[in-house]
Amino acid sequence: MPTAPHPQSTEELYQALQANDERPYGRARTVTAEELVDVAEQFEEPVPLIHALLELQEAYTYGSEPRKSPVVFARLLNLFDEQPDLFDERLRYMLFWRFKWVSNALRQLPEIPLTGLRQWLTEMRERYEKAGLGLQPYYGEAYQLAAHTGEDATLAYELWASRTRTRFSDCEACEICRRACHHLTAGDDERALAVWEPVLAGKESCQEEPARSVSYALLPLLRTGRVERARELHLAGYRGCRRNPSMAGEVGRHLEFCALTGNEARGLELLAENRNLFDEVDSPLEQLDFLTGVEVLLQRVESLGHGELPAAGHPGRTWTVAGLRAEVRTRADDLAARFDTRNGTTTVSGHRRARLDRGPLLDALELTLRTRSLDEVAPAAPAPAPTSRTGEAVPESLPELILRARALDEKGHPDTRACWTRLRTLVAAPDYTHPDDPAVGPLVLLRADLLADEASKAGEKDDHAEAAALHEEAAALYDEAGEPGHAAVERGTALLAEAERAEGAEAKAAALTEAHATMVRLHESTTGLPPYQEARLLRLRATMLGMRLQWTRSEEHIAPVLAELDLLHTFATRHDVAAQISGGLLLRATTHALADDLPAALAETDALLERLRTQGPDWHLPRTLGLRGRLQLGLRDPQAAYTDFAEAHRLAGQWQGDTIDASRVLADLAEACMHLGRPDEALRHLTRAAEVDLRRDRRFDAFCTYNNAARLSLDLGRVEDCIALLDSVLAEPDVAAGELDDRLTAQLRLTRARALRAGEDLKAATAEFAALAAESAGWDDDPGSHAMIAAETAVLLGESGEFDRAREAADQAIAAHRLAPRHEPLSNSLRELACLQAQQQGPDGLPAALAYLADAGRIADEARIVDEARIVEEARIADEARIVDEAREAEHGTQGEPETRGPSLETALAYEYGRVNAYGGAYEDALTALEKARTLLGEPGPQDDWAGQWAECVRLTGVVEGLYLKRTAPALTRLDAAVSHLTALGHEEETAPLTSLAARLRDEE
Repeated sequence: MPTAPHPQSTEELYQALQANDERPYGRARTVTAEELVDVAEQFEEPVPLIHALLELQEAYTYGSEPRKSPVVFARLLNLFDEQPDLFDERLRYMLFWRFKWVSNALRQLPEIPLTGLRQWLTEMRERYEKAGLGLQPYYGEAYQLAAHTGEDATLAYELWASRTRTRFSDCEACEICRRACHHLTAGDDERALAVWEPVLAGKESCQEEPARSVSYALLPLLRTGRVERARELHLAGYRGCRRNPSMAGEVGRHLEFCALTGNEARGLELLAENRNLFDEVDSPLEQLDFLTGVEVLLQRVESLGHGELPAAGHPGRTWTVAGLRAEVRTRADDLAARFDTRNGTTTVSGHRRARLDRGPLLDALELTLRTRSLDEVAPAAPAPAPTSRTGEAVPESLPELILRARALDEKGHPDTRACWTRLRTLVAAPDYTHPDDPAVGPLVLLRADLLADEASKAGEKDDHAEAAALHEEAAALYDEAGEPGHAAVERGTALLAEAERAEGAEAKAAALTEAHATMVRLHESTTGLPPYQEARLLRLRATMLGMRLQWTRSEEHIAPVLAELDLLHTFATRHDVAAQISGGLLLRATTHALADDLPAALAETDALLERLRTQGPDWHLPRTLGLRGRLQLGLRDPQAAYTDFAEAHRLAGQWQGDTIDASRVLADLAEACMHLGRPDEALRHLTRAAEVDLRRDRRFDAFCTYNNAARLSLDLGRVEDCIALLDSVLAEPDVAAGELDDRLTAQLRLTRARALRAGEDLKAATAEFAALAAESAGWDDDPGSHAMIAAETAVLLGESGEFDRAREAADQAIAAHRLAPRHEPLSNSLRELACLQAQQQGPDGLPAALAYLADAGRIADEARIVDEARIVEEARIADEARIVDEAREAEHGTQGEPETRGPSLETALAYEYGRVNAYGGAYEDALTALEKARTLLGEPGPQDDWAGQWAECVRLTGVVEGLYLKRTAPALTRLDAAVSHLTALGHEEETAPLTSLAARLRDEE
């Protein structure tokens, strides 16, 4: 079935071949290539058929279909023998080059006898000799066969490596890999790595390199102690070969690397990502290489006691690690035996056995920012909870367990959750029998307890609707059990959860006010409460008003909170309800913080910590330390904040239940680290915070934190870490299935696209940006984001030279900008596009480049109008409020600003007009624009940080005036004056490019 309309002429055929050549290798490209050969056969002219056959052979070769490649080449060779004049110099070169492709293809097929391989090498040698070509490529293929069979490999290597390269030799990168692998086989890691260095350093590359060399070099790097280099190359190299059928062996070696460095969980993740390779690799040798790497991984996972973990294997069924390992071993053993039989040696199976017998090289290597253990990926085996500080085991006796859970709950003890979890499992069992014990009470009471715990967990996940419903349901069960106090607490908690469902600050404040009033009536109507329940109701009342203050920050709402807290403190102190005393004091400190009185909040917190250390309860220490840490950050003491956060995290780990939001305190640690200039440590805390949220099933929060970690990683220049982290996150089942919030998923993909761009993978980055631009076009509620994405997409398309598509994307960005202005970023993108088009196309691209600048000019005018209106409005507000403090005026002037701006857009636009006109050969216009830019900038003073900008503007003016317009004298006058001015101001560093240009002009004068 055709995949596209068939070309009707040779011109259309060539266009179709070119389009297919731009597709990634794989089945779709191969099928199209096959169809185009059928089309080419319909034309009388044979040359198009030659081109179509060459494209088809390339698709087979890099699509891992070695059985078909020699067949196509045989047709090409027949055409050459029959009509050699059809092959011009380029076609003849391609034909003789591909003798090596066929040699490689035949070597990968165990059904091809050794005599057949040698006959082909003989034909290659004879053809090369007849054509007068050097024999180094032939000896290269002869060596590869010898290395494969293990016969006379050293001699074959010398015969090849000692010969001078020819124009038909494999590229430098591929030959380097071959020489390095020879030394690796001989056991000389250091020599192999020395040979590999130009490829590993990125100085030599090709379509398959450096990805191939990296996969082989990983273990030698570990063995020689170059651990960090191995880690970096694994991240970059794996991305170059993943899901690629023609590089299945390389993928297998990355899986092996994971298995031998304590990264078995990442190995299983990468295996799942490459599941397609079980089906799509038609090369038996590549299959064997891949399957052996898979088996090394699965063998390691099973040896660690995780044979029942799910694993991604051959499609069509589900697999466990143990089951897949057995299947893989059978298939790989069979393939190795077939190659050994064909070769008459045991070299292939020997190499396989050596890989399988290799032990771990490191106990643990943190490969990525998201390093997880096998325990963490086991679906039925969550990470064990920390040992309780109390050291008390959960009681085995059912009555004791129920009574202990209630006693702990009365105190607000963190170990309560473990008891309820155990009880929930017991009650759900079909054979559960409730104790007939008056002290335990009826089954309905226990069910109410468990439902209340479920409601609390829903509230912790911010599922307020579910929490409210469950609390009400629990209250009804407590009523049925004859426990009005418990019922009142549950109804009060339901009121709070329901109020939190309101949308927007004003609505939430109103809902909380109403909830508080209802809560007071509920409290007053419920009599005969034990002190701990009475205190809980008082705490709920204070909490509702405290949350209202959090949303309004209104001064009139401060006193009501403090009044409720006074009631709570008086009652809890009279009845010695320790948990509510400290809870109320913590809320009092928070209230002072919300009232912007940080010193008072800090004093309250210090006093509370002193009380907790002497009187308890100890489990309130982590939360109180966390609050003090945030106060210290507000008071600009990040070191003190870091100390408090670290201590809070340490103490929280001593308790079985939650004493603090662990992900929050880790995020706070990250923030403190950023203030202290320790971004790498901040990154570790962020990823740990995300993992905590994942384990607690707060997936939205987890993925937000992962995105923050990825962006920080990108800011730090750790591009491959960023990409690897996001690849892992985007592979999560709910993300891949589209179940996560689509905007958050888009944000993750956007960050990844930016990382790909930073890593100079422009093709992948452009594809992702284009996809995101298409999706965001439908975000009617968020046109601003679409404007940003479309603008970035346009710039990437411009960098790739696709200026028609770039213009379309830019127009989309401008249209979205009209709905939600993004002045500075869009203006920046349009100016960058103008420069790219003029730079790449010269005078031919100047009109289109100037059109971009015209658009940027209109946006600059809009921005100026917005700024003027903002200034007028701020002046009005300042006058009405009688603001006389200039510092406060300046501070106020930064609030409510729609965008953060650097230098004036008008100045940047003038400078870009100068650059663009210079690239386009319009030098007089360029000079005029640059003069305007210098005027707008003004001459810098000694403290101005834009002196470098001014110097660059002078330098470009000198280039246009002195080099292009040949007005050397005025250019030198301008440059010398600028150098003198900058030197007098102490900006010596900025004078270097000006001095260099002046010297060049004098030399050419």
